[in-house]
Order: sequence, then structure tokens, then C-alpha cells
Amino acid sequence: MTSPLLAAFQQQVQWCHKGGAPFSARVVAAAHRWLEQNEAANEELSALTPDPLAGAVSLRLLAGLHHLALRGIYPWAALWPPGQGVADDHTLELAVAMAWAFHGEHMRRALASPPQTNEVQRSAALLPGLLHVAECTGLPLALLEIGASAGLNLWLDHYRYDTAAWQWGDEKAALRLTPEWVGAAPPRADLHIEYRAACDVQPVDLSQSGEDLRLASYIWADQPERLTRLRAATGLAAAGMVASGVKVEAASAAQFLRQQLTLRLPGQALVLMHSVMWQYMPTAEQAAISALMQAAGGASTKESPLAWLRFEPPAPDVRMELRCQIWPGGHDQLLAHCHPHGARIEWQTAAA
Repeated sequence: MTSPLLAAFQQQVQWCHKGGAPFSARVVAAAHRWLEQNEAANEELSALTPDPLAGAVSLRLLAGLHHLALRGIYPWAALWPPGQGVADDHTLELAVAMAWAFHGEHMRRALASPPQTNEVQRSAALLPGLLHVAECTGLPLALLEIGASAGLNLWLDHYRYDTAAWQWGDEKAALRLTPEWVGAAPPRADLHIEYRAACDVQPVDLSQSGEDLRLASYIWADQPERLTRLRAATGLAAAGMVASGVKVEAASAAQFLRQQLTLRLPGQALVLMHSVMWQYMPTAEQAAISALMQAAGGASTKESPLAWLRFEPPAPDVRMELRCQIWPGGHDQLLAHCHPHGARIEWQTAAA
């Protein structure tokens, strides 16, 4: 019987192919073959999390290898895109084994942390979600993001959006997002973010040397357009953080939310936002956040409303949903079906 760890690697190979990343699929497949032959490594990786698929152990390993390539270390820099090496399947398997043998400390650090993908194109769904909140409440927003990584999506109102159905933002913005959009345009509400704060258990601090490369390592190496977007967003986010003093706090999501709820101000709609991070949290913390939101929602008024905006899969291997729950009332609405990286967004007409 295939172990949960090996089954998770097999599933990730399929997801990489489905996501248009054939090289990354081959690397994960090479790692799968290596783990089949390396009992000690198999046991060590299996012990990282009770659910290797939900915990994305394969993507942690993939990021560790990509990080070596981004740092210019041989042979990974030559084998990984945009390198020109001959990366046949045997060579890739050897590269995985060499990383474990000669860069074991680096690889274990990568494996210890859940993926910090911070895919900025998800902002093309999250921003319409905030427009929905602004339309429903008629108020400026106080924006909280949990599992924020480097906080790139926290600055989503600084980007330009161009789709077939709608456009938004400064035409001269350094980052332009152009997802495939299906359905009606989102609300044309006035969006004013008066306050923003974020947390992550292990935030990526862009002010620290080398952290930009660590963040980039979580992007699949054979998707250069995602790396280009990431680098543009990194510059904008770093500038925004310097100008505002906002920084991603190192804290658990429940601890952060509990504190932020005490700072609510009337005349603002408080929005809790997160994207593709819920599955990485312990069940107890998920329950704590849900309880905090339900309690705060029950005490909300039209002058001080609360919203919960989620870009998450409802279950493993199920396409992403953008959902929003708003109090008073607590109505939970499906706003869109989304590609995991925000490449395609199917806006639900009823939401507009």
C-alpha cells in the first residue's frame, strides 16, 4: 500500500501538470522515486505533519530545491529554469539526493515551513471581494490579513487590474494583473482602506537580506510570469511598508485576530482576509478563529460591520472559492470560482 507521503507526492505531480508546470511535476516525480528508495528520508518527511497532502510537504521540498537554484548554487542553478542544463529524469533524481546529502540543513529549514506562496495574482479576486464589501457596507475598510507571508496581497489596492469586463487602479502602477475574467464586472464601489495589518506564524521580512529569494522559491520555477509579478509586487509592498510602518507580525492567526478585534473603530468595515492558508492551520486554531468571528459578528452594527473574505478550497482537489460573510446578518455568499493562482476568475453574476 502506498504511504500517505508518497500518495501526496503523486497527487502533487498531477496538480503541477494541471497547473501548467511540467518541470515542477518532473521534480516532484523525481523526489517521489528518491523517497521510495530512501527509507530514512521517507520517515523524516512523513513525521512533518499528520496529513502530507494538506501540509504540502512536496511543495516544501520543491521550494528548497528552487531556493538553491535561485542562490546560484551548482548544479541546481544550471538544471532549473532558466538554466540550460540537461535535466533528464535521472539527473533530477540525483539533484534531489545531492541536495539532501550536501545541503541537508537548508532542506530541513525549507521543510519546516508551510509554503509561503503569496501568489499576488490572487489579488485579482480579493480586490473585487473588497469592492463587494465596500458596496454592501458603504464604509471605508480596516483590512486584516492572516497567513499573510510577506504581505503582498495586503497592498492589493496599489496594483492595476485589466480584464475584458472591468479595469481598476492607476494605469502607471508597477504591477499590472490581467487574469481571465468570466462573468459580469464586480461592483464599482468606492474603495478606501483606512487601516491595514497582517500576521503570519513565520512571516517573510522583505527588509532582511535574502528573504526575497526565499519568497521567490515558492513560485514554480517553470512559471516565469509568476516570478515577474512577484518581484514587482515585492517592490511595491516594501515601499508601502516603509511609508506606512505596517509590518507583517509574527503571531498566530487567533492571537492576532483577538487583539485586532479590540481595536475596531465605528465608521469602518472590519475585513478579515486570507488566501490559501486555512488548510495549514491546526483544527483548534480554525475553531478559535471561527468562534471569534461569530462572536464579533453577533455584536456588529451597521456603523461597525464585519466581513470575512476567504480565497480557499472547500476541500482538497476542489477548485478555489472566493466567499464573503458579512455581519450584521452573517450572510455568507459565494462570489467567485477561481484558479488557484488567480489566472482565471469566474465571477458569480448574482454577487454583482
